[in-house]
Amino acid sequence: MGPRARIIAICGGTATGKTPLALRVAELTDGEIVGCDSMQVYRGMDIGTAKPTPEEMARVPHHLIGVADPGDDFSVADYQALAKSAIADIVSRGKLPVICGGTGLYLDSIIYDNKYSGDGGDGGEIRASLEKYADENGNDALFSRLAQIDPEAAESIHPNNRRRVARAIEIYMKTGRTKTEWDRESRTASADAAVIGLRFRDRELHRRAIRQRCEAMIESGLVAEAARLYGSGALDAGKPASQAIGYKELLPYLRGEEPLSAAIDRLYYGTCRYSKRQTTWFSKKDYVRWLDVDRVYLGDESVDALAARALSAAGIDTDT
Repeated sequence: MGPRARIIAICGGTATGKTPLALRVAELTDGEIVGCDSMQVYRGMDIGTAKPTPEEMARVPHHLIGVADPGDDFSVADYQALAKSAIADIVSRGKLPVICGGTGLYLDSIIYDNKYSGDGGDGGEIRASLEKYADENGNDALFSRLAQIDPEAAESIHPNNRRRVARAIEIYMKTGRTKTEWDRESRTASADAAVIGLRFRDRELHRRAIRQRCEAMIESGLVAEAARLYGSGALDAGKPASQAIGYKELLPYLRGEEPLSAAIDRLYYGTCRYSKRQTTWFSKKDYVRWLDVDRVYLGDESVDALAARALSAAGIDTDT
């Protein structure tokens, strides 16, 4: 990527206000936003992934949003290559890269010069055999194999995320070394990054924000979006989109197996669990500088004031 780049990243759990903060930070610093979300990279998955709206993307340039089709096997290695290219381009034009999203592995791929040998491309016979094993024995059985091979990697992967579980096992089968060993091999920071994490002090307040987020998605047409993806085959088992929060919870309803109200409840609880996993992931990272957002959510603090706090914590000066 060339010279070490000064970048700022906004991370944290779902519904903590990452997008509005990133937009304001980018506006204040003449920056450009680089998405850091494993599902926002897919085209047509807009409402369920809480992509920035066309109006928001018109405010500042965005990168890594909608760059792959839902059926594509888009790996962290793919993301790393595209993100590093985007960051280098932004820096070359004298602007500030503002990374925004809640996918921890993607953020790590930017901050560290991790090698992803064996962690991408066509899985071939090995991948097919692992998929067949999961079909015959269940996702839990496949996950158990990973836990025996690479328990540390297993801690960061959900048992039902068959694609990532299979990929981690495949790395070991191809190279004789675990994914964790590959990740640790070059754990040297490759980007001079200031990482700002957003969190709620009051968990009940955060749950309320998540509930409002889910209701807004339904009102904005999430069910119709999910139905379109389901009809196209993008939500078929094994496809990346089938594991996306916001879509998989609606599958029983789309199949006619339960009422919409039950699916919406599952969406809420699933989002709460996912947000907790995100917060847990980032809480283990010593590079994160945390800011509480309770007062912003309640309307007692403006996004401008939060942006000022974020830039101060990042040691970034502006002329405004």
